[in-house]
Amino acid sequence: MKLSIYQIDAFCDRVFCGNPACVVLLEDWLPDELLLKIAQENAVAETAFLVMGDETIHLRWFTPDLEMDLCGHATLAAAYVLKVHLNYQNGTIVFSTASGLIKVTSQDDLLTLDFPVRKPSVEELPKAIKDALSIQPKQVLKARDYVLVYDSVQEVENITVDRNVFDQINLGHGGVIVTAEGKQCDFVSRFFTPQATILEDPVTGSAHCSLIPYWSDRLNKTELVAMQLSERKGTLYCEHWGDRVRISGRAKTYMVGSIWIE
Repeated sequence: MKLSIYQIDAFCDRVFCGNPACVVLLEDWLPDELLLKIAQENAVAETAFLVMGDETIHLRWFTPDLEMDLCGHATLAAAYVLKVHLNYQNGTIVFSTASGLIKVTSQDDLLTLDFPVRKPSVEELPKAIKDALSIQPKQVLKARDYVLVYDSVQEVENITVDRNVFDQINLGHGGVIVTAEGKQCDFVSRFFTPQATILEDPVTGSAHCSLIPYWSDRLNKTELVAMQLSERKGTLYCEHWGDRVRISGRAKTYMVGSIWIE
């Protein structure tokens, strides 16, 4: 079996930055165990699998550890592949996913994801997370992910995580976001996932389903620019519209190839 694969750097305007995602094209769904093995072999944060439908495109996301319910950067990468490599003609791409229908639009080289809001509320911080962090947050919130609010960009940059302690907790599909108001942008963040092959995600689109409503309310604005301060870094252009958020970014192709499966 020969499958087409694309590796795309998402939420950046050049290769070797942003968040790498693999996009694999399928004619029909393969067994979940095989999809997970492909994701493990790809060894990036997310692999997106696409099956073309009559009106929508079926999309699933796998980390090297499990299937996800929502992923921003791999959705952006999938839309980029459709537009740039497969000459997809529809003005709006509609993906059918575990999180419902997701629409992606494009203007020039900017792709915009329409995602659901996951507004966080006040929550107590579990001991394993608290003990794992080198700097304690000012505020603790939670939706799917824990959202830990800090006083400064410098604190977010300087946080370290004791993985031996951090991995004592299992958050399922969720992770831990650390965030602060920005200096050169509206807000910054980093994202960590316990018990995951990749501890720190380079750029996490889905985390902004919670970050955007929080910072929109706090800064009293609906349009925001965000930066994720991982080693690779990424830029996200954000809008808050009621129960939806719009997350925009650019992408670049790193690799086009084939997977051979006996």
